[in-house]
Amino acid sequence: MLRYWRTMPNEAQITPSDGPYERLPVSELLLDAQNPRLIEYGIEPGAPQSELLQILWEEFAIKELAMSIAYSGYFTHEPLFVERNENGLPIVIEGNRRLAAVMLLLSQRERERVGATDLPNIDELSAGRRSELQTLPVIETTREDVWRYLGFKHVNGPSSWGSYAKAQYIAQVHNEFGVPLDDIATQIGDYSNTVRRMYRGLMVIEQAENAQVFSRKNVLKSRFYFNYIYSAVTMTGVRDFLSLDSTDPEAREPVPNTKIGELGELCLWLYGDATRNVQPIVRTQNPDLAVLDSVLKHSASTAALKDGFSLDVAKDIREGDDRIFRRSVLDARISLQRAHSTLSTGYASDDTEVFLIATEVEELASDLIAGMRQKKTQARRRVAAEAEDR
Repeated sequence: MLRYWRTMPNEAQITPSDGPYERLPVSELLLDAQNPRLIEYGIEPGAPQSELLQILWEEFAIKELAMSIAYSGYFTHEPLFVERNENGLPIVIEGNRRLAAVMLLLSQRERERVGATDLPNIDELSAGRRSELQTLPVIETTREDVWRYLGFKHVNGPSSWGSYAKAQYIAQVHNEFGVPLDDIATQIGDYSNTVRRMYRGLMVIEQAENAQVFSRKNVLKSRFYFNYIYSAVTMTGVRDFLSLDSTDPEAREPVPNTKIGELGELCLWLYGDATRNVQPIVRTQNPDLAVLDSVLKHSASTAALKDGFSLDVAKDIREGDDRIFRRSVLDARISLQRAHSTLSTGYASDDTEVFLIATEVEELASDLIAGMRQKKTQARRRVAAEAEDR
């Protein structure tokens, strides 16, 4: 059980106390391959410690932390939380960045291996620093006992993780410890339904990977934007497209088997596929995700996406020619008004190219007006003919 623990009555502030801690040798402490932030970078559960240390150095701003510890020492009021694994070894479940920083300060070989060669030599800074860092303060606990503190701190608190890491943590607490999602939300102070949305998004993406219609390793962008999927599955068009289970918000496989193909298509539209050289159609969450949702509410525009047409083409089909025509005319008026307002200062009299473009615009506008007048004349004649028939 977790010792030396105190909570505020409203559960909003949860911190370890200042009470005495055990100190364990750094050589015995292990980085946590189950850390949600490391999982986000494709780390497997059995990854070697060297790989974990490399990722932590490259991706998690260890340098600034290591510099602080090198010059000021390790603050004992920030103990590491450790859980003993099945072999009795202490896994650091909170404080991996601090442990990584100390590991690098103590080992020149590790600094050279990961490329942290600009970290200072602690033996030159302080005679007692190396001896001080040989052991670190720890609190022995379990993931299940400490999830409230870690959830508040990293999901909805001051040391927030990325959305994918948050979702991984929420799923671990819910699926492994049996804590209802509503209880998780209450404990970490989430009043905006974020816990439920993240969990649903993670279950959808894991279902896609398990069905082998998607792989995070194949996304075309530099990183996996989890917020795309967890936002998408809250939208009406996307939910209907996937026939998402609305009766069980905690379903581990929320997409029916009959819609696995559609799930693969959605993931392709959101993330692309490097192995097939297919670009995602959602380039940015705003506005593309909302446009995709509106497109999926219309069968013809959805069919266009499935046939490989762009999101812009599908959007035009969704809007219909009448709305496109009206919007285009209004946009042209706004552009011309802007050009007219900058005529005196923005147009150089010797700019022949722009003058020729303007004359083309004039001709297009004249042709457009002539066509519109013709349609109006035809409409009047048709009405008059119908009136005579009556």
